[in-house]
Amino acid sequence: MFTGKSFFQIINSGGFTMYILLFCSIVSLGVIFERFFYFKRRSRVKRPEFMIKMKEELAKGNTERAQALCKSAKTPFSEVAHSGLYLSGHNEKIISAAMEREIVVETTKLEKYTSIVGTIGSTAVYIGLFGTVIGIIRAFHDISLSGSGGISIVIGGISEALICTAAGLLVAVPAVIAYNYFIKRIDSFVSDMELCASEVIDLIGVK
Repeated sequence: MFTGKSFFQIINSGGFTMYILLFCSIVSLGVIFERFFYFKRRSRVKRPEFMIKMKEELAKGNTERAQALCKSAKTPFSEVAHSGLYLSGHNEKIISAAMEREIVVETTKLEKYTSIVGTIGSTAVYIGLFGTVIGIIRAFHDISLSGSGGISIVIGGISEALICTAAGLLVAVPAVIAYNYFIKRIDSFVSDMELCASEVIDLIGVK
């Protein structure tokens, strides 16, 4: 059906909803790539190895070196650890509150833009279906105005309208997969931050 047609001719055959879906696809892919590389950069250091090194520094009484280690790691849990070590010498309530606030801050950074992908994943199919319905209505309207037409003309109009549904699925599926992946990664980051906060309390021996 689309043999010999250019990309923009195919887009035009689906109507204005195809341009909406094209925009959603570009935004979704942009966010997916941005978040993927952001998570990759923020997970270069593993928590168990990091905690071993920090424990060694704290065992030597070198708190400043432990703080420098936190800054160089550049991971969410290392930021949480740094916020606790920075207040070393204060009571447990103050240190715990500081680390809990840092967990909230880091979680907010991790969740940035992910709702966009989730929204696109959940609505792209409906946008495609809307385009298909509009296309079918237009096809029957054109046939009624011309006063002639057969099953081949009807099928041709419907097949062109269904491209919107196909495009909606094409946009939605990767977005849903990416969103679920992001949520799983964020949960993993949060678990690491909470474990790190607990370990820092134990390591600095606050009362």
